[in-house]
Amino acid sequence: MPQPEPTEPAAAGPVVSNASGQPGATDAQRRNAAYDMFAADVASRALGIELIEAADGAAMARMRVTAAMVNGHRIAHGGYLFLLADTAFALACNSHGPVTVAAGGDILFVRPAYEGDVLFARAVERVRYGRSGIYDVTVTRDGGAVIAEFRGRSRTLNGA
Repeated sequence: MPQPEPTEPAAAGPVVSNASGQPGATDAQRRNAAYDMFAADVASRALGIELIEAADGAAMARMRVTAAMVNGHRIAHGGYLFLLADTAFALACNSHGPVTVAAGGDILFVRPAYEGDVLFARAVERVRYGRSGIYDVTVTRDGGAVIAEFRGRSRTLNGA
């Protein structure tokens, strides 16, 4: 069976797909606050970031590097890599429910990404304590090569 062409994010809602590119993770059982947050995340969706999954303190997002995302060296600008990792981080820490924001984040660039590369950001919760948390995100190229490592620190908002 032929695979459908990738879709662009719709203005009205997020592109949610599974790792094979097929629609997925849309049933009510798997849906959580991260999906609602992503539906309202105009910045991430405008760059073509797709939510693949988010649950139980973990998340995966995908983005294709476009011509508009490369710098003067013809490699992906680090700001776009940070944004992809930060989006996966936000999805992971908001998968628990209360509104949670970044308290800080750091990224290490391991190797360059290029126009046309499909990148995956996999976020994993390391620890939550009180209203704080620590999350690690690995950004890889399709095929598994590590592009960047990100560590995010979260803070759950009071009254959220």
